[in-house]
Amino acid sequence: MSEQTEKTSNEQASGTSSSLGITLKGEGAGILGIKAGMTQIFDKDGDAIPVTVIDLQPTVVTQVKTKDRDGYLGVQVGMLPKKPQRTGRADKGHFKKSGAPGFYHVTEFRVDSVEGIAEGALLAPDFVKEGEFVDVSGISKGKGFQGGMKRYNMAGGFKTHGASLSHRSLGSIGNRADPGKTFKNKKMPGQMGNERVTMQNLRVVSIDRENNLMLVKGSIPGARNSVVAVYKAIKA
Repeated sequence: MSEQTEKTSNEQASGTSSSLGITLKGEGAGILGIKAGMTQIFDKDGDAIPVTVIDLQPTVVTQVKTKDRDGYLGVQVGMLPKKPQRTGRADKGHFKKSGAPGFYHVTEFRVDSVEGIAEGALLAPDFVKEGEFVDVSGISKGKGFQGGMKRYNMAGGFKTHGASLSHRSLGSIGNRADPGKTFKNKKMPGQMGNERVTMQNLRVVSIDRENNLMLVKGSIPGARNSVVAVYKAIKA
């Protein structure tokens, strides 16, 4: 890796490059971040507001999608650079223009225009302002194999005498001889959590540009230190 490329990679990894980078435009515009945890702040009236802190790690443009070549307009971005020894040759070639050998998290944002966007540029959270609303998407906490009462809030069976070993069972799951089967997608015990969840219309309470933090009101999906995607709200 050349000295200039290594310098650019180090700047992007540390966030010391132009932190106020490009801003994506369009309904699918967004940025990646890490769920740092929850806290509370107080407004001018002294009311406590529960907020989730999103650490806006440096998000680098890794590929620009055009209509002529890809059939749509989009921007592929990466976050959390990898070390060269942890990256394969294919990834090194793909991410060469971004200034890093690879990234642990890569995603795409659909945009209205890719004019002025080039590989290696950093994203800025200027697509949203304080007081506006965002949609936050992440992988929910996995809860393993769970029953119907926990998974779907079912009532369970009777707890009086005569009900034996069926207090937390589902009850009937089908009909009689007609149709003589259980229909697909019946709510039953199974894997719970560990799926992509999107919380909509969360208000942006504050954006700390000095520390690259975004505070949104309420909770967001995922465990602490998990990666989340922040989009401009589509229903606000």
